[in-house]
Amino acid sequence: MATLRDIKSRIKGVKNTQQITKAMKMVAAARLRRAQENIVNAKPYSRKIAEMLQHLFNIEKNFSNPLFIEREVKKISLIVVTSDRGLCGGFNMNIIRKTEEIIKDLYADYHQSGNLLLYCVCKKGNDYFTKRNYKVEGSYPGIFSNLKFEFASGLIKDLTSKYISGETDKVLVIYNEFKSVIQQKTTVGQLFPIKPFEAKVNEPIHDIDYIYEPDKTNIINKLLPRHLNAQMWTALLDSYAAELGARMTAMDMATENAKELIRSLNLTYNKVRQASITKEILEIVSGANALKES
Repeated sequence: MATLRDIKSRIKGVKNTQQITKAMKMVAAARLRRAQENIVNAKPYSRKIAEMLQHLFNIEKNFSNPLFIEREVKKISLIVVTSDRGLCGGFNMNIIRKTEEIIKDLYADYHQSGNLLLYCVCKKGNDYFTKRNYKVEGSYPGIFSNLKFEFASGLIKDLTSKYISGETDKVLVIYNEFKSVIQQKTTVGQLFPIKPFEAKVNEPIHDIDYIYEPDKTNIINKLLPRHLNAQMWTALLDSYAAELGARMTAMDMATENAKELIRSLNLTYNKVRQASITKEILEIVSGANALKES
């Protein structure tokens, strides 16, 4: 049986852990508010570009761009967005499981032939897939410590160049979409080839014939990179907010578990202490009785 000193030491250790988890929950909550604001600020821009592109595609029937051409798929690229740190529940494993499921069900042949390329955003995904002999083409640790739009646009620029040159024939992004503090949705989006009518637009497109200057084709070509950048940027913002929400929930549960464990340990401590006192009293009484008999 554990001694009083051991139980007291364990109670102290659990209390220290509880303070850490409580502090981590508060930090995640503060960062989550800012992350949610960034999502709210970014999505109207992304949505408006998608709306304009949809309208232009509806009226410009003869438009041609290499980013829309679906060709025979010889090489596939997957952008896997995880986190750099743990302590966020099933956030990372949900993405890793989804990625492995997609590879196993759809792209096993590409993986075996070395034609499946992974771009791991953040450390957890990179560590996992590197140790399991996946072909990691790009690794981007630590980006969420200072998340900038330039990273999203730079990654899209690199992948656009590779898609046009034929180094890759299909690009997917796998990330956790932020729904609420307690809910994240594992999402798979296709970046290349672009699906013209894939963008989700809440407002109906009005059949109005605007005058475009210089012309519709040039405007579409200018908007496409911005549309792709916005897609990647919102995916990163969603993933970061989802990570913070998952960490906040995990730390809240850990704090509550620590509270319950402390209560249980205090109960055990009191029982052991009471048993020790009872034992001492019995020894005193037994000694007194022995003296009387002698």
